[in-house]
Amino acid sequence: MVTSAAIKQLRELSGAGMIDCKNALTEANGDIERATEILREKGLSALAKKSGKIATEGLSYARVENGKGIIVEVNSQTDFVAKNEMFINFVEGVIKQIANSSATTTEQLLQEPWILDKSITVEQELSGKTAIIGEKLNIRRFEKIESNNTIVNYIHAGGKVAVLVELAGNNSEKLIEAGKNVAMQIAAMNPQFLDRSAVSPEFIEKERKILTEQALAEGKPANIVEKMIEGRLSKNLKELCLLDQEYVKDSNFTIETYLKSVSKELGIEVSIKKFIRFETGEGMEKKEEDFAEEVKKAMEGN
Repeated sequence: MVTSAAIKQLRELSGAGMIDCKNALTEANGDIERATEILREKGLSALAKKSGKIATEGLSYARVENGKGIIVEVNSQTDFVAKNEMFINFVEGVIKQIANSSATTTEQLLQEPWILDKSITVEQELSGKTAIIGEKLNIRRFEKIESNNTIVNYIHAGGKVAVLVELAGNNSEKLIEAGKNVAMQIAAMNPQFLDRSAVSPEFIEKERKILTEQALAEGKPANIVEKMIEGRLSKNLKELCLLDQEYVKDSNFTIETYLKSVSKELGIEVSIKKFIRFETGEGMEKKEEDFAEEVKKAMEGN
């Protein structure tokens, strides 16, 4: 059975019309992931442009402390609270907590003594801040990079996007500058992979199937479909793979050729070992508030 909630969720994910979403869900037996693929196959989805849609508020922060790179997302319900000094200070505390923690999951982190007050746990501090601020707060996710390489952080738009980049080699002013430039690229262009070798065969096959269905739906002759989809697949991968992307600060370079120019200048091989990008609210459904209805209920005493 296809529910109205599922149709609404698919519409928000894909940007397709209500009838198209309903039909896709019916064909997919209610499976939203498969329904999004069906919409893409039929050319009805704006999913590729909306996959990073901001769904909830809060902050994504990245910091480098004592050779450790920390990245975290802490959610609030409104953008207003995300700019609140108490909330920002709490996020700063969470970063310190992670920097000094061996936890690998949020569940483990929440059970630890709070770094700024050992008499309570992180979870109790979170609950206390929720009560004071008046909104549900959540430590959604975090990651940490620990290595002897150069680690660079970047925060975009006051915490809407945070990035960590690990570059091979020891810290130097020029290497850190290159890392900042790459981090800005990652924030702006949202690559999914470092290079094509990092793309799984399963991902390639799924994309090829979707592109084939799109081409056939456009009425393209079968004898040119294969060549067409290989060209489209290559174009898609160029946008998804960081090293293949056009360098946003200088279109004469790709990220790969930009790093080669930095390598030549420094006399060492500069390479990206790892990158992490958090976008606040990414992949989460945003609750729509009917403020007129809320005020009406309040006046009625409900």
